[in-house]
Amino acid sequence: MKQFVGASKSVIARINATSLILIAGFAGQISAQPLPGWQTDSAVGGKYWQPATSQESEAYIEEPTPPGIQVVVTALEGPVYADEQGRTLYKWPLSALRNGSTGDRKDGPSNCSDEVSLVSAGLMSPYPPDLLLPEGQQLACSTVWPPLLADEDAQEIDKWTITERPNGDRQWSYDGFPLYRSNLDAAPGDVFGGSRIRSRNDGGVVRVPVGPPPDVPAGFKVIPSTTGRLLVNKDEFSVYTWDGDEPNKSNCDEECLKNWTPVPAPGIAMDRGEWTVVKQASGFNQWAFRGKPLYTYNNDKGTRSFQGSDVPDWQNPRWHNVYTQRAVTPPPEFTVQDVEFGGQVLADSRGRSIYLYNCRDDSVAQIACDHPDAAQEYRLAICGDGDPELCRETFPYVRAEPDAVSDSSLWSVIAIDANSGRYAGPSLADAEVLHVWAYRKRPVYTYVGDKEPGVTNGDGIGEFTGSRNGYKVFVLRDDFGENAFRR
Repeated sequence: MKQFVGASKSVIARINATSLILIAGFAGQISAQPLPGWQTDSAVGGKYWQPATSQESEAYIEEPTPPGIQVVVTALEGPVYADEQGRTLYKWPLSALRNGSTGDRKDGPSNCSDEVSLVSAGLMSPYPPDLLLPEGQQLACSTVWPPLLADEDAQEIDKWTITERPNGDRQWSYDGFPLYRSNLDAAPGDVFGGSRIRSRNDGGVVRVPVGPPPDVPAGFKVIPSTTGRLLVNKDEFSVYTWDGDEPNKSNCDEECLKNWTPVPAPGIAMDRGEWTVVKQASGFNQWAFRGKPLYTYNNDKGTRSFQGSDVPDWQNPRWHNVYTQRAVTPPPEFTVQDVEFGGQVLADSRGRSIYLYNCRDDSVAQIACDHPDAAQEYRLAICGDGDPELCRETFPYVRAEPDAVSDSSLWSVIAIDANSGRYAGPSLADAEVLHVWAYRKRPVYTYVGDKEPGVTNGDGIGEFTGSRNGYKVFVLRDDFGENAFRR
C-alpha cells in the first residue's frame, strides 16, 4: 500500500515547481509599511458588510418542524435549522467527481457510515484508490458528521421524514436528504462544517446547511456569497437601490430610466413584511424592499453583478446592491483592494491579498482537511513540499495580537503550533506558538509572491486550481466570473 504523502509530494513538485523557485526572488519586496488603503471600516465597508449593531437579518417562511428543531439566524448563511443545542443541520447531496460520485441520494438512505476510512477512494485524479490516508484523516464519516437521530416515537411532519441507518437507528431527513451535525460547530450560529456557497466538483462533495425558504416575493432569489445573502431577480441579475429615492417613493426620472429599469410588481401584488409596492412615475407597480425601490442595471454585463454599485464611481457610489443580510465587518486591520482580474479582494493592512486554504480528502466521506484539527500533510505538500518552514515563507499566516477580538463571529484569533500547523498545546514554548487570524476557524494567509497590492499570484496554487487542495484568494466580487459565489 502506498503512502498518500509521497504521492502528494510528487504532485506538488509538478504543479508548483515554478512558484517555489520564485519565492526567494520575491521575499522582502513588499513594503513593511502599512498601506493607507481602503479600510474595511470606511465607506467601502458599507458596500459589502453591515456593522455589528445592525439589526438586519433575513426573513424566512415558517415551516412545520419536529419538536426540538429550531431556526438560528447565522452570520453568513442566514436562517438555518438547528438541533435542540443550536447546532446547525447539514445535508450531503450526491455529486459527481472525476472518477465517481459520493454523497446522499434524495429520498435515499445515508451514505455517511460508521466505518473508519483508511485509504483514498480514487474519486479525484491524479490519485489512484487505496493510498493510505494520513493518520489524522483516518476517521469514520459519522464521527465527523454525527447523524441527527429521531426518537422511537418521533413522527414525520411535512418535509421532515425518517430514514433507517444500517445499524437500525432512525435518522431525520429534510426534503429527502438525511441530516447531520458538524464536529466543528460548538456554539449556536456556528456554520463551520459547510456552506451554501456552491462548490465546483473539483472541490469535493461538500455539506450544505439546510434552512427555511427566504421570505421573498415570486420573481426574486437569495444568493449566498462571501459577503452575505445577495438579492437577485428570478434570472439572477442583481437588483439595486438608489440614494436619490425617498422611502417608498421612486424619483428615477426619464434620464435615470435610460440606465436603470424598475423591478415590476404584479398588478395584484400587496405589501408583505419588509416588501412594499410603490407607484413608479409612469404609473406601474414597482417592488420596494425595506422602503427602498428596486431596479436592475441596464449595463450589467452578467448575472450576480456588483458593477451597478460603482455608479457614479466606486469612491462615491449612489447605487447599491441589495442583501437580505450581510456579514459583519471584518477586523479593522484588513483592507479591500482592487485586483487585476477585475474585482475586489480582502487584503491585509499592507494591501497583500488574503488567501483561504481549501482541502478535502479523497475518501468516500470527503472529510475536510483545511482546519487545524485536521491532518496537515496535504497543506504542507502544497505550500512547501512537506517543509513547514518553507510553507510559512510561501504562504505566511496573517499574524494577530493574542488578545485581538472581532465584532464578527466569523473571525477569531487562534494559537497555532508553528511547526505542525495544528492548534497549539499548553506544553509548547512561546517561540513555537503563532497567534493568527482565522476565518470560520481556518487560518488565513498571504502569498510571498504578491509583490504589491492588488496582485493575486497565489490564487489557484494547488490541485485543480486550488479547489481540491490548495489556496484561493478571498474574493469579495469578481466582474468577469463567479468567484464570489463559490468556495
